[in-house]
Amino acid sequence: MLPAPHFIAFNPPRRILMGPGPSDVYPEVLAAQARPTVGHLDPLFVGMMDELKSLIQYAFQTKNEMTMAVSAPGSAGMETCFVNLVEPGEKVIVCRNGVFGDRMRQNVERMGAIAVLVDNEWGTPVDPAAVEAALKAHPDARFLAFVHAETSTGALSDAKTLCALAKQYGCLSIVDAVTSLGGVELRVDEWGIDAIYSGSQKCLSCVPGLSPVSFSPAAVEKLKNRKTPVQSWFLDQSLVMAYWTSAGGKRSYHHTAPVNALYALHESLRILAAEGLENAWQRHHEMHLVLRAGLEKLGLNFVVAEDYRLPQLNTVYIPAGVDDGVVRTRLLKDYNLEIGAGLGALAGKAWRIGLMGFGARRENVSLCLRALEEVLS
Repeated sequence: MLPAPHFIAFNPPRRILMGPGPSDVYPEVLAAQARPTVGHLDPLFVGMMDELKSLIQYAFQTKNEMTMAVSAPGSAGMETCFVNLVEPGEKVIVCRNGVFGDRMRQNVERMGAIAVLVDNEWGTPVDPAAVEAALKAHPDARFLAFVHAETSTGALSDAKTLCALAKQYGCLSIVDAVTSLGGVELRVDEWGIDAIYSGSQKCLSCVPGLSPVSFSPAAVEKLKNRKTPVQSWFLDQSLVMAYWTSAGGKRSYHHTAPVNALYALHESLRILAAEGLENAWQRHHEMHLVLRAGLEKLGLNFVVAEDYRLPQLNTVYIPAGVDDGVVRTRLLKDYNLEIGAGLGALAGKAWRIGLMGFGARRENVSLCLRALEEVLS
């Protein structure tokens, strides 16, 4: 028999997370996750699931019946939306203005569908005029897919206008709200969004590993009338929904839900509801203004213009002659502060500074500005 390995308990230090995610987790959320585990079909847990569904509907501002949390991170939420709705050979207009727009393309192509790309420069929002031109050029397109808040650049696109274009040209919209949910205005029903997904670890300040999703009645109808089976058994929402909806008071077993993580999501969304969505949006904006003023005093220039800049994800160019890795390492070692590196085309050229959820507070902004000033000097 092999000898048993010996390790001490893992006790990480208390970091201040001001990168692109995960964000600082609310203390109440960490405490909620430590509560006793119950069975995923326990009547008490089922009651909590009903509340959680209502809280997700509030956060998304939707009455969609098919609203739930996928038992996996935001990337699985993305795949959930595409794999349930898009069938082989169908055409999808995919807007690409950063890393995550390209991941949408990869999802489309992996399932044998056709991706028609609408490219925009990194650091800029999706251009509605370019989208309309693509919709006109491809009248057989069935979907329009775009990222509301592009995490790789910090650019915010006009979801309301883009979804209106999708409706005008007979397409269903698929929207990435991983970084936008809870941080900026988002109104699923009012804007006519058909399929949307997010993540627990950004502006919700929950533990990573869950993805809130919602499907409109039109999207549900498309799912019901598929000509081919959903390629993923685990992500097939026609199966999962039977677990998230009571039929005669009973739930159909699908998989063992991440019980304690769902406690945490329930608590984070309860905190969001207690604060109020519009108050949360305003708080993120106000903290961005404070951070912006300080960064500009340090001579740092933003990648994204103010008109379409995400308040919760501030991307700034690294000054000439400054070593990206050295600065971030010193921030982590000397201040327990994490900021994000550039991604994709911005790798080595920019920093991404997050102000998300519990992290969007004045003491974090002050620490970040003081630490950057000391390290850069």
